Amino acid sequence: MILGHEKQINFLREILESGKIPHAFLFCGKEKLGKRKIALEFSSWILNSPLKNHPDFFYVEPVKNQISIEQIRDLIWKISLKPFRSKYKVAIIDSANRMTLEAQNCFLKTLEEPKGNSVIILISESENLLLPTIVSRCQKIKFFPVEKEKIEKFLREKGTDEKKIERILRFAQGRPGLAIELSEDEKKLEEFERVEKDLIKIENREISFKFQKVKEFLQSLELFEILEVLAIHFKERIFDKKAREILKEIQKIYFLTKTSNVDKRLALEILFLKI
Repeated sequence: MILGHEKQINFLREILESGKIPHAFLFCGKEKLGKRKIALEFSSWILNSPLKNHPDFFYVEPVKNQISIEQIRDLIWKISLKPFRSKYKVAIIDSANRMTLEAQNCFLKTLEEPKGNSVIILISESENLLLPTIVSRCQKIKFFPVEKEKIEKFLREKGTDEKKIERILRFAQGRPGLAIELSEDEKKLEEFERVEKDLIKIENREISFKFQKVKEFLQSLELFEILEVLAIHFKERIFDKKAREILKEIQKIYFLTKTSNVDKRLALEILFLKI
């Protein structure tokens, strides 16, 4: 089941029915909105078949936090061949912003000179994380947070109790994927709540205490998850100058986590020194 994004889904259906499918798409929007799920669904429509073990479907994702030029070269070779079973070959490059600069430049050549009947779907949190020349050659489709009421209704129909729904919605922020994840993982939901609760204890405390909290948080959550909880907390204090400065720092670190292999602990320690 796909929750929300009706406008985007209808647009993709119209493209499919027109028979004029662009060579490349860029699905962009926040993490856990449902971009990957819709990309997989759209791929199955194009191939008119389930994707499991399909010889004309390819999926590329980061290895050790990056997509290498070797992965892209291998994909380019595969999609240059004639389709085995379907009219098209379809490829998804998940977390496309994790392509190295070499990989992006290599991929750009494929966009400039497309070969055969192939469709490539890039998934990225933001178009700004990719080379502008890549973005300009893709059919861009933006995804936005889903209405709170739709997620709430979905969780209720799933049998989630009202109190837990309220807890989940606070952190989901319109992202169905995260809402489902938190509904199925009580421990992670509790960790999100613990980070937010401990923020009050961290402010104006000694450095050793702050660094200890950094260590504890990173043992249970990913850096980007911690940053998202921090952002929710400080956005509620947006009229406070210090809160605005911290939000800017959160954005900088978040951007770095999506484009490079940052030292997670060091990045969070530097941020906590400013809280």
